[in-house]
Amino acid sequence: MDLFEQSAQNNSNTPLAERMRPQNLNEVVGQQHLLGEGKLLRRLIENDQLSSVIFWGPPGTGKTTLGQVIAGSTQSRFVFFSAVLGSIKDVREIVAEAKQERAYHGRKTLLFVDEIHRFNKAQQDAFLPSVEKGEVTLIGATTENPSFEVNSALLSRSRVFVLESLAAEDLATLIHRALSEERGLGDRDLRIDEDALEFLVQQADGDARIALGSLEVAAAATKDRISLQTVQEAVQRKALLYDKGAEEHYNVISAFIKSMRGSDPDAALYWLARMLEAGEDPLFIVRRMVIFASEDIGNADPRALQMALAVQQAVHFIGLPEARINLAQGVTYLATAPKSNASYQGINQAQAEVRQSGALPVPKHIRNAPTKLMKELDYGKGYKYAHNHEGGVADQQHLPDQLAGRTFYQPTDRGYEKTISERMAYLDQLKKSGH
Repeated sequence: MDLFEQSAQNNSNTPLAERMRPQNLNEVVGQQHLLGEGKLLRRLIENDQLSSVIFWGPPGTGKTTLGQVIAGSTQSRFVFFSAVLGSIKDVREIVAEAKQERAYHGRKTLLFVDEIHRFNKAQQDAFLPSVEKGEVTLIGATTENPSFEVNSALLSRSRVFVLESLAAEDLATLIHRALSEERGLGDRDLRIDEDALEFLVQQADGDARIALGSLEVAAAATKDRISLQTVQEAVQRKALLYDKGAEEHYNVISAFIKSMRGSDPDAALYWLARMLEAGEDPLFIVRRMVIFASEDIGNADPRALQMALAVQQAVHFIGLPEARINLAQGVTYLATAPKSNASYQGINQAQAEVRQSGALPVPKHIRNAPTKLMKELDYGKGYKYAHNHEGGVADQQHLPDQLAGRTFYQPTDRGYEKTISERMAYLDQLKKSGH
């Protein structure tokens, strides 16, 4: 830590979360699966043997803090770089300085890249040559899944460490530390009510920055005692972890679909609420519902597709917030409807056959014969008009000769005749029996 950082931590105008950043490994709270005694990351830091790494975890879990702790624990030169504010030109300058540092002083450079996912994969290429040659040791920090957001070549040369949201007891420790230490709010002699502490920890949802930021606002609004009401006013409403272009978006929509598929209307409503509260486009949700109606319900209840399309029309016509009611009706219908993926499996198998066998010839008896020549070539000869036969079904081959007798659509009998109320009673019985 340099003198500027030292003074910043002692400056009361600096945000509380910044002032309370750990200064060494022993002050770090949480992440014991990485930093506990004898754990790999701790050993690498203490022995100054850290190679290029990616720290992946939710906001407020200590990625930047770890970078600063490493800076104070290593014999290397430490450079902090923000992918939000920096450019490729800045990277090249840092790399040039790293080469000089290594050539003239024999010292390696630790390059900490905050929010590395903000650089696209082409821009991340700028780090590759120096990482390969060992001219810099890269420490990338990201809230997004590195599999999607980090250049595969860079990822293959780095070890990924996954940071977890802080546990409730970890956040409580940080809050008490901030209230007692001089660099925090120790000079105020503040105390916090137990119910206020529990609420603050709950609302922080594993994010140390939110916890300390809310604590700072609450402390500013009181003289000696931080009550539940004070904390509630300070917290207001937190933003949900949900980036519409990133992993959590796909996690939540996956949970939504699988809850409907599992005939669990309560879970489906919860995940619907998560998406709505996070600002998801309702048309994206209803598109998934329309697909689900055919993929997972199909002809077990043909009304499901009609319901999904009706919801889509209602969302267009009404819009949020009222359209949430239409979405909820559609979701609960789809979740409780009987399920069959026979149509979905059927088209998958049929397409797989077409890709394998190619364009097999259409049997002549079901070909169209609009001209005299086609009739002379026996197009349409022997065709049986289905409506002229009993039951409207004609016994004739419609598949190519090579696929005669092949079955693609295989509906199963699972009691689809049950009414929704009967099915709900059945599902409730399954839950009570532990299945």
